[in-house]
Parts: sequence; C-alpha cells; structure tokens
Amino acid sequence: MYDFEYYAPTKVAFGKDSLSKLAGLLSEQGARRVLLHYGGGSAERSGLLAIVRSALREAGCTVFELGGVKPNPRLSLVYEGIELCKRENIGFILAVGGGSVIDSAKAIGYGVANDGDVWDFYAGTRKPSACLPVGVVLTIAAAGSEMSNSSVITNENGWLKRSCNSNYARPRFAVMNPVLTYTLPAYQTACGCTDILMHTMERYFCSGGNMDLTDALAEGLMRTVIANARILKTKPDDYDARAEVMWASSLSHNGLTGCGNSGGDWAVHGIEHELGGLYDVAHGAGLAAVWTAWAEYVYADCLSRFYKFAVNVMGVRPDGTRETVALEGIEAFKSFLKDIGMPVNLKELGVSPTDGQFALMAEQCAATGGGKKGSAKILYAADIEKILRNAEKTV
Repeated sequence: MYDFEYYAPTKVAFGKDSLSKLAGLLSEQGARRVLLHYGGGSAERSGLLAIVRSALREAGCTVFELGGVKPNPRLSLVYEGIELCKRENIGFILAVGGGSVIDSAKAIGYGVANDGDVWDFYAGTRKPSACLPVGVVLTIAAAGSEMSNSSVITNENGWLKRSCNSNYARPRFAVMNPVLTYTLPAYQTACGCTDILMHTMERYFCSGGNMDLTDALAEGLMRTVIANARILKTKPDDYDARAEVMWASSLSHNGLTGCGNSGGDWAVHGIEHELGGLYDVAHGAGLAAVWTAWAEYVYADCLSRFYKFAVNVMGVRPDGTRETVALEGIEAFKSFLKDIGMPVNLKELGVSPTDGQFALMAEQCAATGGGKKGSAKILYAADIEKILRNAEKTV
C-alpha cells in the first residue's frame, strides 16, 4: 500500500428535492455576480434553466449567461467565457449540465484567476495557482467532474484533447437529482456508465501496492454500475438505478477508488483523448472501443489484477489457470459493453484512421506522459500504435 492524500471538498445535495437547495448553496458561497454556463437547448426546453434562474434570483445574484458547450468542450468557448467574466467582474460560475459543461466552467475559472493563456495548463507548460469558484447542477452521470479535480478541453487548433488536474477546480457544491437524467438517450446513458466504470478501472489496473479496502470499494462500485446499466436499458426512468449510477459517477472520479494504490494506469483515457480530439467521438464510446484491445495487450503484465477483476467483478469462476480466468474476465466485460450498445472496436465507433493518423495519435499520446503511458504495462508510442491497430480488428 502507498501513502496517499484524499481531498473531496465538494458539498453534495443529492436526491429528488435537491434543486430546492440551490439558492441556499449559492448564498453559502457568497455568489453575487454569476456566470450561468450550460450546453444546448435541452436544459431550456426541459424547464431546468427556468428553475435555476429562479434560484439565482432568490439568492440575489446578478446573472450572466453563456450556453453552447459541446461534447468534448472547445477552447474557443472557454476563451469567450474568460473574456465575459473579466469584463463583467464575475466571481462565481454555475455549471448546469454534465462533464463537458463542468470542464468548460473549470477552464474558464482557471483563465479568469490566472494570468496568461489558459491553454498552457492543458498543454502542461504551466500549472494553475487558483480557479474561480464553480458550482454544479448535474444533468448527466458520467464524467464525475462534479467532484473531481479534472477538466478536459479540446483545442480546435490541431484538435488536441488535453486535461488539467488541480484541486483548485474542485466544485464547491454539486446538486444531484437523478430525475434529471431520465430523458437521456439510451446511447448517452450507456456512454456515461462506461465512463464511470473506466474511471475506477484506470485506478484498479495498476502495478505496485494496493489497499484491500480500496479494492473492495472499487469492485463494489463496478458491480453496481454494471448491474444498473443493464436495468436502465429497459427501465430508463428507474429512480433507484439512476441514483446508483449518479452517485457512482462522483465516487469513481473523486479519488476514493484510488486511495493507497500507485496512482492508476490512464492509458485508455490517453488513447481516447487522441481519438476524441481527432474524430470528436463520445468519450464513453471511445473508451469502450479501445478497452478490449488495451486489456488483451497488457493483461499478462498485470495478471493478478485482471484475475481479481474477472472473479470479483465479472463473476468468472476461478476454476482455470490465472491466465484463462483473466481472459474470460476481459471477454465478459467486452460482452457487457456490447450488451449496453457500446462499440468494442474502431469500426463500430465509426472511425477509420490512416496509417499516418495511427502513428500521430500514438506519438501524441505517449508525449503527454513524457514518452510513455500506463502502469499495468508501460507503453511507448509503438505499443500504443499496436493497441490502436488491434482496436481496429477487435471483434
């Protein structure tokens, strides 16, 4: 087991009545001049934004609005938000949406609170020293950004999708009402469940020390998401299933399921970021499309973890050799992804990279880790390119 620090300062208001607490949460934060940040028209059509605006008025806030956040949020809108906040002396950002909106809000917060180009923080050339405070009304259970230190932004100049991780950006509060996720399309729900799983799996499949209690928490979370993702296929308005998945979203990416281990692998996320930047695919779908190829490439170097995953999460009987059981676990998870409608290869994802694009994505992915990625198995650019090419052929 490794030493660790666990920091999760976000105040959570969870449940069917949680929106009624928004005005009080804003007042607790001393929010006065607020940027209301959101995505497309669904929040408006559903009436959610009207409820949020009412809460902002109740809290005595002066409100400025910036909508238009896209999946794989764009740097250009972040720049627009930074300019608006500086011009209007805005001191608080309220993100209404899922991970893309929250990540965009965090990036705007970095840009307002720090001098220079905010992209530097995502390019890894500088680190932020502050962030404008951010609050969240969550509408999608997926990224876990409502409690995490992470933000991912896509730069249209080169279509680079990069992350910035800093505790300065952890939201001050998160309003989480599972009912708000009832109307999500089935594909988006499945993408979200996949993203949640991957956040814990990235921490689970690593070399080095591990903590039994953390493993038990991680395995329980993964079993819970798998079971409830299957329920939501046919019962999208099952409140308990939505609630389980929404809470798992937060716990999967607030650091809890990585306490005591070596920090996690994150190669699958790194590979998906290259796919997401180049092809603008849904994040969860991109993760699903490359996971099997990654797992089959690295499992022998992390056999004990894959064996444990197969038995404790996927329910594989421990009757065969450790390798056989591990491979059965990989196959079982791939079958689960298919069952909930996720792609398990690049063809199903709808992308066909050229030889040059395979090489470029591999090189860029490795470069973000100083020339290598991973923990379950250390991967260099040549390894990452093989995984991407294998993902094209996975069936």
